[in-house]
Amino acid sequence: MARDTASIVKQSRREGYALHPKAHKYLAKRTAKPGEKAGRGRRPTTSQYSLQLREKQKVRRLYGLLERQFEKLMNEAMKRQGESGAVLLQYLEQRMDNIVYRSGFSVSRQGSRQLVNHGHFELNGKRVDVPSIRLKIGDEVVLRDGSKKREYFTRIDDLSPANPDLVPEWLTVDRKKFKVTVKGLPTRENAETGINEQLIVEFYSR
Repeated sequence: MARDTASIVKQSRREGYALHPKAHKYLAKRTAKPGEKAGRGRRPTTSQYSLQLREKQKVRRLYGLLERQFEKLMNEAMKRQGESGAVLLQYLEQRMDNIVYRSGFSVSRQGSRQLVNHGHFELNGKRVDVPSIRLKIGDEVVLRDGSKKREYFTRIDDLSPANPDLVPEWLTVDRKKFKVTVKGLPTRENAETGINEQLIVEFYSR
């Protein structure tokens, strides 16, 4: 399966946005984009198209989608009633890998995507290994019995400490049982901060 193998830190520097927790300290030290030297030369003029492209790339990389996946999701969102940008973010938040991340079972979406890919979780009693599955109200995600004895999950409190502030109100998490229940739908406010989804809509509306 195709995947983006570029350095997440380099991607974060390119977008000027921490796409992974470990990127925060690098961004604080190195504010220049890859290939640029901080404080040298004249700052280039930023076009509207460039702003739209960078915002699209930022959100795509933040949630870990490939170009065709993201475009397909955006096209679906634009066909739905309501604000297309808000619908897009709702779809991204409903992904299986994002829900594992939001539930606190990984410190990053990249890590949660790997957990799902390896088939560690069940969705409504069935083993799944597709990170892009979009969950709906009433769905239950549970760690498979065969995975509970793996070192990662026995050390979950050390490797991915509980953070109640991270868990949104539309999810119910039983950390001891490794169980997540979807009790509502995510809202625009539940998505990551610092996103201008209107720029993404404008990019695909050209």
